[in-house]
Amino acid sequence: MTPSTFKTGPSHPAIVVMGVSGSGKSTVGKLLAEQSGAVFYDADDFHPAANIAKMKRGEPLDDVDRAPWLDTLCKLLADSPASTVILACSALKGRYRETLKSARTDVRFVYLLGSPELIRSRLRARSGHFMPETLVDSQFSALEAPEDAFTVSIDQPVAEIVSIIIQELSISKT
Repeated sequence: MTPSTFKTGPSHPAIVVMGVSGSGKSTVGKLLAEQSGAVFYDADDFHPAANIAKMKRGEPLDDVDRAPWLDTLCKLLADSPASTVILACSALKGRYRETLKSARTDVRFVYLLGSPELIRSRLRARSGHFMPETLVDSQFSALEAPEDAFTVSIDQPVAEIVSIIIQELSISKT
């Protein structure tokens, strides 16, 4: 998708870096924010304790678990209109993305695409995160590939991914 097909909005958009756990949303989002002067939020930081405990037990979240979390993220996006905002968020289902888009007219999605094998290898190598490798299949089962997102393959260096995003979305330093 090219930037011209996104909804228009203020010159400072909200960009949701989305994908399954282990796709690099936080890493890409942080670097994107640093290079663009944007504010960065990681949606994982806004999960209620019950959601984190459930995932630690290897239980996938359902729509009921995610609803209050998504409401919190919408408020975060709506309350941050003055500057570019980067949100790292799984946004796996179309209805979750629609909920996030309801917060602002300028929400853009960047989908980090990777194979289940690559994601599993990343999760095995990662320490200190609540999402276990055992939930990879549930993440891919819940994933509804977005039609309205700019898609970037994650089988390349993070700096290259960020460079591609900046160029394709015409992001300038705020």
